[in-house]
Amino acid sequence: MSSPAVRQSQMDEAHETSGFCPEVSIVMPCLNEAETLAACIAEATAALTNAGIDGEIIVADNGSTDGSQEIASLMGAKVVSVPARGYGHALRGGIAASRGRFVVMGDADASYDFGHIPRFVDELRQGHDLVMGNRFAGGIQPGAMPRLHRYLGNPVLTFIGRLFFGCACHDFHCGLRGFSIAAHRRMGLTTTGMEFASEMIIKATLQQLKVTEIPTVLRPDGRTRPPHLRSWRDGWRHLRFMLLFCPRWLFLLTGLPLFALGLLLVALIGIFHRVTFFGAGLNVNASLAAAMAANLGYQLLLAGIFARQFGAALGTHPRQSLLVRLQKRVSLELGILVGCGLAAAGFFLLLSAGLAWRDAGFGPLDSGLTVQRVIPAVTFMTLGVQTVFGSFLLSLISLMPKPVPEPAGRSR
Repeated sequence: MSSPAVRQSQMDEAHETSGFCPEVSIVMPCLNEAETLAACIAEATAALTNAGIDGEIIVADNGSTDGSQEIASLMGAKVVSVPARGYGHALRGGIAASRGRFVVMGDADASYDFGHIPRFVDELRQGHDLVMGNRFAGGIQPGAMPRLHRYLGNPVLTFIGRLFFGCACHDFHCGLRGFSIAAHRRMGLTTTGMEFASEMIIKATLQQLKVTEIPTVLRPDGRTRPPHLRSWRDGWRHLRFMLLFCPRWLFLLTGLPLFALGLLLVALIGIFHRVTFFGAGLNVNASLAAAMAANLGYQLLLAGIFARQFGAALGTHPRQSLLVRLQKRVSLELGILVGCGLAAAGFFLLLSAGLAWRDAGFGPLDSGLTVQRVIPAVTFMTLGVQTVFGSFLLSLISLMPKPVPEPAGRSR
């Protein structure tokens, strides 16, 4: 009687010869999961068999040294070697080797119930592009999730993701999820670590794919070694990806208040020489600080626009309609004219301050002249120069070839 590995090899050869493609590929990332891998494969196999689903099981091995590869082969799974380390690397390698119309991915540590596979497949058959498991709705068994993750990490990161991108998911980091291969191609996933989980949901939302959630259970994992997950390091990687992928929050919504308030304060102090705020008299020092805030805020605003346009040019972000309309109306030449106008206004203010200083014999000047002319002059000149060179950079980005196909969806 042949072994499961021999039978699986014979089935694979027959399928490849006949052009057979399974409906579902179950992808399990694996790095030294010998203690639990066999149970996961057996559970997934039983779920496929009981539901009458044509499927294959792929173990994306990330360099195991505990014999996980041999266990997977003996259990009839297809082993794909992914030398580059990382959760995202392993999953991308496994997905690339899959032949199914749908993919259901899940960790190989026995913490997820692969018996729920048919429920994910049902939702995918109904036309959903991404089906997320929700552990908070399905139940987290005692000892399955550290308190730090359950009450801080997952809720906070999920809240940020929902706030930044309008995602409908309530559990951003559930490792049991399903998606169609067509949706996977549209998402164009690129990350290599744990942030792969966030990237999938964010890009699915930006692409306006059909996303839904189903309850799933989280069990205590069956391994005795420490987990690969590092709470603070991997939490930061998730947050970093969200910030980088959302220029509106990272740059625009931080830069706009700084720019507006700083410029307003420079103007008020310049007009009235001294402004009283909650009993504190604001004069030269406050004007200098306000000028710095205005310039810093303007730099952040420009950086946000650059990042947004660069993302659209690369195809990672949909093109924002407001910026498209603005780009059509505001040409490079107009940006140069506005920038030169601001710089010229600053130059003449500074020149008038220099003439006043000369008339005073190059001696001490009243602080009123500083806040009326010198600080506004430096502010206008700096803003003008940034506007000129920023216009050139935006024009350079606009020359980049448009991605094909161009992504559609909401902008963030």
